[in-house]
Amino acid sequence: PAASRMAARKEIEDYLCQTFDRQLALSDLPEEERAAAEKKKAAAAQNLAALSDPDTALENPYSKSLYKRIAIKDLFGEDQGRRVIGKQVVVGGWVKTGRTADKGAFAFLELNDGTTPINLQTLVPKDVQDPDTCRQTGTCVVVQGEVKAAPEGAKQAIEVHSTKILHFGSSEAASYPIAKSKLSLEFLREKIHLRVRTNTISAVQRIRNCLAYATHKFFQKSGFQYVHTPIITASDCEGAGEMFQVTTLLSAADAAGSDPITPEKIAELKAASSAAGGEVAEIKKAQKEMDAEAKAADKPRLTAALEKLTAAKKAVEDAEKSVCLPIPDLALPHALYAGFRTRRQVHGQDQIEQ
Repeated sequence: PAASRMAARKEIEDYLCQTFDRQLALSDLPEEERAAAEKKKAAAAQNLAALSDPDTALENPYSKSLYKRIAIKDLFGEDQGRRVIGKQVVVGGWVKTGRTADKGAFAFLELNDGTTPINLQTLVPKDVQDPDTCRQTGTCVVVQGEVKAAPEGAKQAIEVHSTKILHFGSSEAASYPIAKSKLSLEFLREKIHLRVRTNTISAVQRIRNCLAYATHKFFQKSGFQYVHTPIITASDCEGAGEMFQVTTLLSAADAAGSDPITPEKIAELKAASSAAGGEVAEIKKAQKEMDAEAKAADKPRLTAALEKLTAAKKAVEDAEKSVCLPIPDLALPHALYAGFRTRRQVHGQDQIEQ
């Protein structure tokens, strides 16, 4: 992966050099633009030359302006980092675990920057940073040091002996929620901004990334284009979905005519249904005090009231299925789609589609 990224970076820098050459070849190019193009070309040429240096090539391209940090994944490489033993490097990340040794003379830190599930062991002497402060889980550090071979029997082939702390962000163990112990998924759902630092969630994220990349790569090579299709959902967050109702009965829009089903009309139908229910309740209450002969004589009145209540409930149900937007041009019936009321999901892509 590091070699492929390096080849891509070389290709980009080479393309930039050629672009600036074509720009400088223009005879009518203003002096200010010519000077800027020459400056940019020199920078691209310098970057291209630096990429040929094995040590410089390891530097993270997004960290060149500040620390020139090397990603832990690239540091290990294919030989577990043996090729860089004896060299000075800059690495950074969050402390997964830490401990002090030799009566507090130095601290062992397990650093991880998210580029690989493997942690990098870093030794921090007391004269560089207080071991008790830097060993706390969640501490953010960027260290400069020498890569040395790990002791015999160690899990890793290398470790970094730090000589300087370039960045230090402390973390309080009492308040940092991602502890060393195993955490339940239910707990991690409450710590969304930090859960990606755990082994489980980071592994899931890497798998999803690989699957998404492979899927896009396959379809791109097969001549397909990636588009944002509308998402049909039954949810209506904050009422925004009312603007994007989905229906399968466009022809029923004409049937709605000038008297479409509106929320106000539904409220009237619900009031009528409630009144019909109250009438049934009053009849049943009155019949409790009647004898058998009087109940039999009053049964037709109860039957009629029940039929009226059933019809009122059905009217409410039908109206809710066919509610229309109170806008003449968009007065489409809100018909059932896949068995329930649906809308288009409102998302950021809508502003591009409008």
